[in-house]
Amino acid sequence: MDVRDVMTAQVTVARPSSTIAEVAGLMAKVESGAIPVVDDGKVVGLVTDRDIVLRAVAERRSFDTSVSEVMTAGVETCREDENVADAAARMGARQIRRLVVLGEGGELAGILSLGDIALDYGAKAVGKTLEEISENTPEAH
Repeated sequence: MDVRDVMTAQVTVARPSSTIAEVAGLMAKVESGAIPVVDDGKVVGLVTDRDIVLRAVAERRSFDTSVSEVMTAGVETCREDENVADAAARMGARQIRRLVVLGEGGELAGILSLGDIALDYGAKAVGKTLEEISENTPEAH
């Protein structure tokens, strides 16, 4: 089974210049804890609710600060034609809960989360991946 078969394809995005407040509002509206940051058609980062708490709230930044200052850059990605088992293994090995999914041209195609895998691929794969993610990790996005 390919990643494209289980990923979330309808993804709300932010721009690097979007403010923390705007992105937090998007998260609330679409009920998501992660928003890809896209510039000129390419994913340049991912901002999570955890990023906002640790890099904005904890540091007492203004909510008018651009999201590029608090986002996670260098996000982990996979291809939409990649096998779900391989993507889940990568999530476990890197101790992360989601992968940004890229299309053939490197454009954003969706997001693959543990929830997506659980719904369509099986609880066993998620259990193993979650176990690996949870092993002695100070941070996971």
